[in-house]
Amino acid sequence: MRAVLTVIGKDNYGIIAKVSTFLAERNVNILDISQTVLDEYFAMLMLVDISGSSVPLSELATECTSLGKGIGMSIHVQHEEIFNAMHSV
Repeated sequence: MRAVLTVIGKDNYGIIAKVSTFLAERNVNILDISQTVLDEYFAMLMLVDISGSSVPLSELATECTSLGKGIGMSIHVQHEEIFNAMHSV
């Protein structure tokens, strides 16, 4: 099962390291990643495999929100099918 994870906020050191470490600790595999910095703002989109995750998606989403607050970012994760449905015309 795959999910889409977004990270948005003011750029700072170590964002990718903190998020990827957090995911690895929960057995979430990063399949693809894209990130950019626009002036002082950081934006990252990850496609992750959560089939081996040690926590259910709902708990992962809650933990991602908490992680985001802790590092001054907005982190959101949702099932790939929901993401696709929301962004289809």
